[in-house]
Amino acid sequence: MTKIHQLPVRVYYEDTDAGGIVYHASYIRFAERGRTEMLRDAGFEHAQLFKEQGIAFAVVAMNINFRSPAKLDELLVVKTSISRLGGASMDMQQDIYRGGDLICEIKVTLVCIDNALKAVRLPQAVRDLFKSEV
Repeated sequence: MTKIHQLPVRVYYEDTDAGGIVYHASYIRFAERGRTEMLRDAGFEHAQLFKEQGIAFAVVAMNINFRSPAKLDELLVVKTSISRLGGASMDMQQDIYRGGDLICEIKVTLVCIDNALKAVRLPQAVRDLFKSEV
C-alpha cells in the first residue's frame, strides 16, 4: 500500500451553501470518504469488520484548518495517510487539495471499539498493513 491514499471528490450543489461555497461540514464528509476508501483499498470494509470481528472505528478527535474555500463543480483530491499507530487508536492526516493548492488540513484520531463501545486493540492485520506507513 502507498503511504498516501488519494480520492478525487467533485463538489456538488449539495456540498455548498447558498453562495456556492463548500459548507464547512462537507469537508468532514469528504474526509470520511477518504478514510473509508483508504481502508477499503487495503482490504478492510467497515461493515465486514463489524460483522466478522465486532469492531468499528470511532472518531474521538478532529482538528480542521480551513485554508481556502472550495466552490461548486471544483474537483478536489483528499489525500489520507496514517501518522501514528497506537494500541487501540491511530492518527490520520488528511489534506484536501484543489489542483496543487492545499485548501484544508484535517488531523483525526480514530479508536477501535467493540460492540459495547469499549476501546479494543487494533486488529493485528490492520497493524501489520499500516505499520510500514508511519
